[in-house]
Amino acid sequence: MHQSSFLALSHSKKLRCERFLDEMKAVVPWDAFLKEITIHYDEKRVGRKKKDALLMLKIYFLQQWYALSDPAAEEAIYDRNSFQKFLQIDLFADMVPDETTILNFRHFLETHALQKKFFTIVKDSMEEKGFILKKGTTVDATIIQAPSSTKNKDKKRDADMSSTKKHGQWYFGMKAHIGTDTDTGVVHSLETSTAKVHDKHKFALLMHGEEKAQFGDKGYYDECLKKKARTNGIYWGILDKGKRNQPLSSSQKRSNRKLSSIRSKVEFPFNVIKCQWHYTKVRYRGLVKNTLNLFTLFSLTNLYLMRKKLLFVGV
Repeated sequence: MHQSSFLALSHSKKLRCERFLDEMKAVVPWDAFLKEITIHYDEKRVGRKKKDALLMLKIYFLQQWYALSDPAAEEAIYDRNSFQKFLQIDLFADMVPDETTILNFRHFLETHALQKKFFTIVKDSMEEKGFILKKGTTVDATIIQAPSSTKNKDKKRDADMSSTKKHGQWYFGMKAHIGTDTDTGVVHSLETSTAKVHDKHKFALLMHGEEKAQFGDKGYYDECLKKKARTNGIYWGILDKGKRNQPLSSSQKRSNRKLSSIRSKVEFPFNVIKCQWHYTKVRYRGLVKNTLNLFTLFSLTNLYLMRKKLLFVGV
């Protein structure tokens, strides 16, 4: 009796991770995602029957939110009651997908580039609901580190990654470049590159083409881009950059402070994937797989950042 009362009490309060999973479960457009999956997710004619696509997709998302490898994901499902509730799995009646099955599903998504389609679905939904206003775009980039060691099977570093110096420190890896809606902070475009590529080389690709204003830090400052924007009647909100023997004036510094407060929302998506979901290092070799993974992360980030509004208006 005492034990039963203790168990009842322990489940009377919903845990933070359970609240998070409940919110994400409510805002993720499962039907739209599954529609894209089922086009390619045919039953095998031989071998083991494929696992339920919704179950596998949920596991894939759990891996993104909790930075889980394939073996770690399998173990976590057995270990965490919140995961079992989210997946609607009963350990006494259902069989948990093993790490190989989880790996094969990820490979299936990568083969058909479904992560990119997920991103498009979320972006279109955000635009339809008025969370992408298209008044202005704010751009930024972040470095995602990769293993620099050559102690591996190939005895060399990933050829798709490179080194770059930032604030006096060297980094090896890739860059994620994003364009966000200036008003809401929703990510509407994503580009990736090796780390040594300068941020401004991806500037044009991050625009949706209907901007009335463009914002970014001083790394994007370029006289040609500035003249082009003003010629097209677009407000130039890129921070001014000091030159050798020509420091910024007081008015330029004031302008930069004002623009910095406007462009601050572009940092929110990076904060989510790096600080909350612990995506600080690449998980695979090569740009292709890591780019697809980033499409998933930023799709889920958009849903996470807008979850309160989505729940309010009804998804």
